Amino acid sequence: MATVSDPPPSAPTRASAPGDTSPGDTRPHRLAGRLGPGAIVFMVVAAAAPLTVIAGSVPIGIAAGNGAGYPAMYVVAGVVLLFFAVGFTAMTRHVPNAGAFYSYVGAGLGRGPGLGAALVALISYVTVQGAVYGYIGFLIGDLVAGYGGPSLPWWLWTALVLAIAGVLGYRHIELSSKVLGVLLVAEVGIVLVLDAFVVARGGGPEGLSTAFLRPDDVLAGAPGLGLMFAIAGFIGFEATAIFRDEARDPDRTVPRATYLALAIIAVFYTVSSWAIVSAWGDTAVVGQSAADPGGIVIATAQQYVGTAAADVMNVLFATSLFAAVLSFHNVLARYFFSLGNTGVLPGACGRSHTRHASPHVASLVTTVVGAVLMAVCAAAGLDPVLEVFTWLAGIASVGIVLLMLLACLAVVVFFRRTGLDRRPWHSLVAPSLGLIGLALVLVLLVDNLPLLMGGSTALGVGAGVLLAAALAGGWVLALLRPQAARSLTAAGPADAAPQI
Repeated sequence: MATVSDPPPSAPTRASAPGDTSPGDTRPHRLAGRLGPGAIVFMVVAAAAPLTVIAGSVPIGIAAGNGAGYPAMYVVAGVVLLFFAVGFTAMTRHVPNAGAFYSYVGAGLGRGPGLGAALVALISYVTVQGAVYGYIGFLIGDLVAGYGGPSLPWWLWTALVLAIAGVLGYRHIELSSKVLGVLLVAEVGIVLVLDAFVVARGGGPEGLSTAFLRPDDVLAGAPGLGLMFAIAGFIGFEATAIFRDEARDPDRTVPRATYLALAIIAVFYTVSSWAIVSAWGDTAVVGQSAADPGGIVIATAQQYVGTAAADVMNVLFATSLFAAVLSFHNVLARYFFSLGNTGVLPGACGRSHTRHASPHVASLVTTVVGAVLMAVCAAAGLDPVLEVFTWLAGIASVGIVLLMLLACLAVVVFFRRTGLDRRPWHSLVAPSLGLIGLALVLVLLVDNLPLLMGGSTALGVGAGVLLAAALAGGWVLALLRPQAARSLTAAGPADAAPQI
């Protein structure tokens, strides 16, 4: 990666680039690290916030979606995303840039779509991070007040979380990896304990549920809405490629981490949502989820494991959100870093720290952007959950699914044009199936965007227009910045990939 223009693909680059932050240096800067598949999995699975999904999204998916058959939606979502992952990982060895979505889209579809994907990615990750910042500020405040502490505005707690995430993001990536590893094990562990107790007791009054295996139950209610909520729970797993510069062996580590993260998330969500259904019964779980969507999982833990487990789960709910915030901070910082190195953003964003080999400037930019967004939300008097979280998460869900769809299309076009990978399954069949599945999901998301935005049609339309304008803005940016991101297609043999 380079600040304005890159050397030819065959030209050597400096191994010591990560440590050079001298002013005016326009040579490539790369991040450094020895992350294995496990470390990357910790970061991207933490971004998916497993406990938050189980405690927050699952009850809504059951109540508004297809009831007791909802756990099957995680299987369907996992299959669709598996098709996406096959093409996504096949592309990894041919696109050496750590820009993930926008690099892949640029390599396959051209510089305009690639820059449009970059803008959509920035909006998507800024908004998803902002959504979690709003939620965690409210939750910490509620927890502290509930245990007899002071009752403070949500934005004060959010500011504290912003500062902590900023410090960790500024440091070497392995520090964040260790923190996320501890938090992730804790939040996954408490849910698995709940699952084990439910199974050991043979479920609730109706026994262990088999609804997710029966087509009539899976297709009951609104399965489309169920699939929409299910696939939103996977957001974050797709960010594995953004850590390629810090991976031990990118060509092997990134694909392994992608498949491993997807498998862990899909199995965990399916089993845990099935346990919740089993704990209450196929009939009762729908009514209970509708009546108390925010408390049904805590109530289940209290009933099956005990009050102490419910208290621990309440605390781990907050740490789950912090893990998601830190993960999205790291992803967004690396997008800013990559865009700085390809001339889309000022070159300073592409600097790496002398000691930490981290995207320190990009991390600071990420912190400032998050702080400004939260300050605007607080000044506007927005509710941190019903408005900040709901609105921003709605924008992010549509944006990231759109990016996945564009990536699938880019994979097919790239390999048809270059012939770098002639395996039909990896280069054509799987990404095409992923394209079809994600297109259907995107239609569902767009059709229900007002629902995702708290029921406001005006906000739903506004969010759709914002993302469409960002995507179209890529072509405008390509014209205004003719040298920006010209290296995005430096993939594979120099004569195999077109220059954009």
